[in-house]
Formats: sequence, C-alpha cells, structure tokens
Amino acid sequence: MSTEDVWALKARSILKAELKRQDVSYQQLVSKLAEIGVEETPASIANKISRGKFTAAFLLQCLEVIGCVTLRLREPS
Repeated sequence: MSTEDVWALKARSILKAELKRQDVSYQQLVSKLAEIGVEETPASIANKISRGKFTAAFLLQCLEVIGCVTLRLREPS
C-alpha cells in the first residue's frame, strides 16, 4: 500500500468515525451540506468516502455541518 493510500484510508476512517459519533447518515449529510451550498448526492458521498480521496475542504465542510467540535486523529493508547 502506498503512502498516499495509507493517508486516504486514515482520512476515510476519521470522517466515517465522526459521522457515526454524530449519528449522521449519508442522506442527512447531503441535506446538511446543501444548507451551506454544497451539492452532493448520497451516492457521490458514498463514493468519495469509500475511496478516501476527497479534498481537505470537503472534509472540513462535512465536519462543520455535522457539528464536530473536536477531532480524534487516533484513539488513545
């Protein structure tokens, strides 16, 4: 696995974990993103997250609209 793939996996894992913590589905995320002018579909979000290849801007938009206040980069050891 390339270094880039490792980081994409980490980004995907962080976003999925935060969606789960906030109990937000992809459909709900679509609605919340639309409120700030970001047009996505549940399928496009699923594709971006499954690949883990999305921009930092998309990650920040998602975290903002789901109400993420703090971000866990890794679980405590």
